[in-house]
Amino acid sequence: MADNQEPILNKDVNTTANSLLLKLKNWQWWLVVAINIFFLVVGQSAAVLLGRLYYDKGGNSKWMATLVQTVAFPILYIPLFLLSSSQESSTSATLPSIRTLALIYFFLGVLIAGDNMLYSTGLLYLSASTYSLICASQLAFNAVFSYFINSQKFTSLILNSVVVLSFSAALIAVNDDSDGPAGVSKWKYIIGFLCTLGASAIYSLLLSLMQLFFQKIIKKETFSVVLEMQIYTSLVATCVSVIGLFGSGEWKTLHAEMEGFGYGRVSYIMTLFWTAVSWQVCSVGVVGLILLVSSLFSNVISTLALAVSPIAAVLVFHDKMNGLKIIALLMAFWGFGCYTYQNYLDDSQARRAQHDANETHRDSLC
Repeated sequence: MADNQEPILNKDVNTTANSLLLKLKNWQWWLVVAINIFFLVVGQSAAVLLGRLYYDKGGNSKWMATLVQTVAFPILYIPLFLLSSSQESSTSATLPSIRTLALIYFFLGVLIAGDNMLYSTGLLYLSASTYSLICASQLAFNAVFSYFINSQKFTSLILNSVVVLSFSAALIAVNDDSDGPAGVSKWKYIIGFLCTLGASAIYSLLLSLMQLFFQKIIKKETFSVVLEMQIYTSLVATCVSVIGLFGSGEWKTLHAEMEGFGYGRVSYIMTLFWTAVSWQVCSVGVVGLILLVSSLFSNVISTLALAVSPIAAVLVFHDKMNGLKIIALLMAFWGFGCYTYQNYLDDSQARRAQHDANETHRDSLC
């Protein structure tokens, strides 16, 4: 729980979100966190596998694969409707001007669209297992961005994770047996690797910027405000993806894709539909963990999902798991473990500090 110099329990408690968190018992807080972890891991793993299935069975549109990552954002209006009425009436905090919010949403939305395009290109040229292992490098990028943007302190555990995850990605880069899907040349494999690595860096930057905007500009960390950011940035990203789909001319090939899809037209539509839904389930977990804990912790759990995906890819797509990829997978788990243990230490320290403060306050009243 250490994406800033202060742990979550020491943040300003004037916001509704933090007031509610302080009222939760320890097990209740972890239960809410566990639910968001479940959404993130299941949503992301399913989305990656379905995205690979789309390419394997005849899909070839990078812009369509980009579009489905955000197009299902209206689903988020359901939790927004359920949460907004109870939260908005209980806080006096004011939001920035509409113009400021619009600029933030537009900037992040365009960045998300570009990031999703890089991810789509990477998944096109890489196997699902290789793609997921490279994406695990986002944790190392997030540590760097959090240090410069969110005042994250580097501990020995965090530094160890950065080094281990960097070597994990390097192993994939030099792995001659990590071939992409059938018909993918070595040059396209390199493009896929670079695109996925770049997308991981941009994704980490997005998480840190999101947290910065919440803390410095929006200054209102309720679930409804977090969901609004996700909705409106996804709207912008969806519009950019639609423009790209028609501007590139890929929309002309969609009918032929559907007709030639390996499992039939209905399966083509359902694959895209459930890919879109899976990404939004994942996004609920991402924004929930950013609010409850931090962008760093959210990225830690995302990395865990990426470490699980290669195992699922071996079972579903029979991807190769040679020695180097197994070592890279173990290193990804090690990096995740170090981050998790650091989070546990920060959580314990924060709760001890909170307990000592309460005891001091109680003694002063006596």
